[in-house]
Amino acid sequence: MTHQTRLSIVGMSCAGCVASVEKTIAAVEGVEQATVNLGERTAVVSGEASASKLIEAIKQAGYNAAELKSLADESEKELLELVEYRRLWKRAMSAGVVGLLLFAIGMGGFLPSIEQSQSTWLTISLITLMVLILVGGHFFRGAWIALKSGRGNMDTLVALGTGTAWLYSTYVVLFPESLPEQARHVYFEAAVIIIALVSIGSALESKARGKTSAAIRHLIGLQPSSAKVIRNDEEIEIAVADIGLEETIRIHPGERIPVDGVVIKGSSHVDESMLSGEAMPVAKHIDDLVTGGTLNTQGSFLMQATGIGENTALARIIELVRQAQSSKPQIGRLVDRVAAIFVPVVVLIAVASFIIWYLFGPEPKLAYAIVSSMTVLVIACPCALGLATPISIMVGVGRAAELGILIRNGEALQSASRLDTIVLDKTGTVTEGKPRLTACHTLNPFNESTVLTLAASLEAGSEHPLATAILTAAEEHGLSIKQVSDFKAISGYGVEAVIDKQILRLGNQRLMSIHQIDISEFNHQASKLTRSGATPVYLAIDQNPAALLAITDPARADSRDAVERLHQLGLKVIMLTGDNFGTAQAIADSIGIDQVIAEVLPEDKVGKIIELQNQHRSVTMVGDGINDAPALAQANVGIAIGSGTDVAIESADIVLMRSSLHGVADAIGLSKATLGNIKQNLFGAFIYNIFGIPVAAGLLFPFWGILLSPIVAATAMSLSSVTVVTNALRLRKAETR
Repeated sequence: MTHQTRLSIVGMSCAGCVASVEKTIAAVEGVEQATVNLGERTAVVSGEASASKLIEAIKQAGYNAAELKSLADESEKELLELVEYRRLWKRAMSAGVVGLLLFAIGMGGFLPSIEQSQSTWLTISLITLMVLILVGGHFFRGAWIALKSGRGNMDTLVALGTGTAWLYSTYVVLFPESLPEQARHVYFEAAVIIIALVSIGSALESKARGKTSAAIRHLIGLQPSSAKVIRNDEEIEIAVADIGLEETIRIHPGERIPVDGVVIKGSSHVDESMLSGEAMPVAKHIDDLVTGGTLNTQGSFLMQATGIGENTALARIIELVRQAQSSKPQIGRLVDRVAAIFVPVVVLIAVASFIIWYLFGPEPKLAYAIVSSMTVLVIACPCALGLATPISIMVGVGRAAELGILIRNGEALQSASRLDTIVLDKTGTVTEGKPRLTACHTLNPFNESTVLTLAASLEAGSEHPLATAILTAAEEHGLSIKQVSDFKAISGYGVEAVIDKQILRLGNQRLMSIHQIDISEFNHQASKLTRSGATPVYLAIDQNPAALLAITDPARADSRDAVERLHQLGLKVIMLTGDNFGTAQAIADSIGIDQVIAEVLPEDKVGKIIELQNQHRSVTMVGDGINDAPALAQANVGIAIGSGTDVAIESADIVLMRSSLHGVADAIGLSKATLGNIKQNLFGAFIYNIFGIPVAAGLLFPFWGILLSPIVAATAMSLSSVTVVTNALRLRKAETR
């Protein structure tokens, strides 16, 4: 059975490690897809393979892994990362003290020459060897494992660089007479300082990476650890994990709601900003739904649990955010392909540099050759390249979650940044989605009460917003519902049924035309209604027109401002609706929409999206209804209003937890900012290597006599990774309005 397994990976340090782990996991029988995230140090695996098989394969590849199944596992992962952070600083300090001490003693002239005291230098060789083994041993172990697997990674480059420095220096100490006097230079301090600087860079990167998971930690922290339940008429406090379905829970003022449920007694106002990003508390009364993690601001009430454990909205949100943070957009997969050949190419460049310096360089040729090749190896570690994409995705998706925007995957994030056309459903998206009956025009011998009774009887049981408006009006007038037979709902047209042996039809103008019912007597009123933004609904009995009902669903108060923001983002805004053209155009004009496509049957919405795509447009569809689901799936990016139906949400790439078009602008704006951030990171990483590697190889030496020190190279390499993470963290403060 196909399922998804999430693993924490210990030991990954660069893009080469990611490629290696992904290749290892993909080779396990039963794996369908594997995505490894360097920024989060995790892997998400889809398929039938068991966690134990995956972990065993990863261990054989030289890394450690553990399955992440619960919040406790996540906490343990964070604890291990904290331990690793402290270990990195200890390594850095240990190596740094030895390296700086050797550097200071050497620069101060306190060390004898090799010829004067070979034993002193042999002692220094042994001390630095101990540092390389005890402090930097993991680099050499990682390089050896990578070599056995026929691949290269950051460990390969660091081990080659520092190992070469120590071996050459030790050779100089043991056999000084075999080398020209100018070449008798040792690099013991460089080897240990490189280990220290790489460890410092890794520690700083680890600390900065911890901030990228702030959104997840915040979401996890929203669920309280305990709750007060009513059992046997007594109020007792239990762990949230022990709450059962249909359990009765008491919520006091100032408490967070522990699980999803429904209010069964009392009332209050609940702060749902963690879901919607909106700060205004929402009134809650009997039969209203409440969501785990939201905050009860005032009033006390009883609720009945309807969703617990992994079935709560909060748990699903956390899982969606995690999946999105672990996913890779197309640009990330391109980087992985580059990273897979990066280390071998760097090693070849280092070898070429050595040969060129040894054959054509000035004396001491060997010393110059060693330094240049060692510097190339150290400066080119692909940490920044590997972090450039995943770290920005993690921060961008986390920031979106804080704004009530759930992005399903990195591909959607990248696609949303390239959109040029936005298609909006009308009802519930542009409008409030709460239509009300505002007028009722009748023909003799029918009166308003009779018409409302018949219309409500036809719409009884329907969940369509227009039906709700009619049923609400009938309820307000105290009217009773009649029994109907032969009921038929005609999607995109209306409904028909038999009442008291008469055929009744309720719907739009197209329904009346199909049955050749003359509604010309209502033309004037209908025209006036559509110009005001109301939707005309006709009632016919047998073949005779009986009434014209006006149903108004006003545009949301913030729709105009949101559409203006979409225009500022360079988007063409189109309204796609099944409503009549006049009504749709009136609403579109009131909020500044560019184009209206109206009177479209639900099954034809997909065709309209395809038409726009055939015009070479990158299209997003925004909707909230069942009939929007196919169009949401067809669009380049589907955006579902979170208050809409589950099927619409499941069909979408991006889900808005608040019912405002500002969320659409926020999502697209944040997508553009995130992709821009990724490009900045990649540009910085590539430019760093494009300029850094030639300079390290000695490109500037013929012109200005500059040859980069391996210590400077190690500093630059460490800072490049920290710079990438720091740049990504700017997204946490990305402006949305």
